[in-house]
Amino acid sequence: MLYQVYEFNHAALAPLRSLAGLSQKLLENQLNPWAHTAAGKSVAAALDVFESTTRRYGKPEFGLHDTLVEGTLVPILETREVDGTFCTLIHFERDLSVLPAKARKKAESDPKVLIVAPMSGHYATLLRGTVEAMLPEHDVWITDWADARAVPLACGTFDLNDFVDTLIRAVQHIGPNTHMLAVCQPGPAALAATAVMAQDSDPCRPASLTIMGSPIDTSKSPTAPTELAESKPLSWFKNNVVMSVPFPHSGFMRRVYPGFIQLGSFMAMNMDSHVSAHHKMFQNLVEGDGDSTEKHRDFYDEYLSVMDLTEEFYLQTVQVVFQDRNLACGTFMHRGRLVDPGAITDTALFTVEGEKDDISGVGQTQAAHDLCVNLPDTLHADHIEPEAGHYGVFNGARWRTNIQPAVRDFIRTHNSK
Repeated sequence: MLYQVYEFNHAALAPLRSLAGLSQKLLENQLNPWAHTAAGKSVAAALDVFESTTRRYGKPEFGLHDTLVEGTLVPILETREVDGTFCTLIHFERDLSVLPAKARKKAESDPKVLIVAPMSGHYATLLRGTVEAMLPEHDVWITDWADARAVPLACGTFDLNDFVDTLIRAVQHIGPNTHMLAVCQPGPAALAATAVMAQDSDPCRPASLTIMGSPIDTSKSPTAPTELAESKPLSWFKNNVVMSVPFPHSGFMRRVYPGFIQLGSFMAMNMDSHVSAHHKMFQNLVEGDGDSTEKHRDFYDEYLSVMDLTEEFYLQTVQVVFQDRNLACGTFMHRGRLVDPGAITDTALFTVEGEKDDISGVGQTQAAHDLCVNLPDTLHADHIEPEAGHYGVFNGARWRTNIQPAVRDFIRTHNSK
């Protein structure tokens, strides 16, 4: 019922949002004398903030059209390599033909990296900055998860087992000597997929696995999300936050964990900062500070774009990752088979955490090292970024200047020739 109420409220606000947009344009028109007054600027700014906070945000585009390779601007072609029902494997193909012969030969040997985007309410485009920083020196791929409300019920289910299978197929598609980089939520699945491939002696098993800000063992440095997951029985989540997709969405009647609930949870954790950010946007609009306003819009256009998760995937994740801690306890099962991280002997493991991560606390990701008991010490590495929060682990200045270079060096150290 809550999903229907959410849709009704959005529809009910549509006329007001349209009126606000029209009024804003009129107030900003330079031919309108009110546009040059403090009152006119304030009202126009207030209308702008109202429109932006009540709008429905669709799936953003990656919008990565070029990158610098060996000092030369190289075009990027975003191709859909594997177009599945619940996941599309996207390849950011660099057109190396524009490079001189020597530089082209060097770039052609750049490491292949599969970035595993989280399926936790936001689209894969949340990792745009992650992809952008990796492109100059890597052949980059990413998992682009589907919005469950857009997948017809007839297309079947998608759970944590399917997630692990999807990662295995993606690595096999890219081929041997692929490096996997999992951001946040997919860490446990990425570790499980690597272990399964190691148990099968799969020649395509990852050359390295980088896990960033991920809940491998949620008993380490518990945070608000982990404590919530552990404080309620699974039935509570099923009865209170899982809902049926309303008409007219393509996934009508599919049971999902709605993205707007996840977004609400994230925003509630830092409500003061979000209110302050929008107040600052209002001030910037009044003052005519276009650069600061655009930075705000860019962030929130992405942050407010959310997707739904299938019921089975969400509930299984809550139980397996947060409540039972199956990986940490050695009881993680995949398709009826015990997953053994101890089988990983030649996939280098790098864990990255933010000192001030309030979603995956320090130690939760590091726990992966304790599970890979047969991995030589030379294949273990860890990085804790001072002062970094959860988002800063994979995006922003700290990612670009400190973390990405460490990830790059680790991958190249363990890249087969």
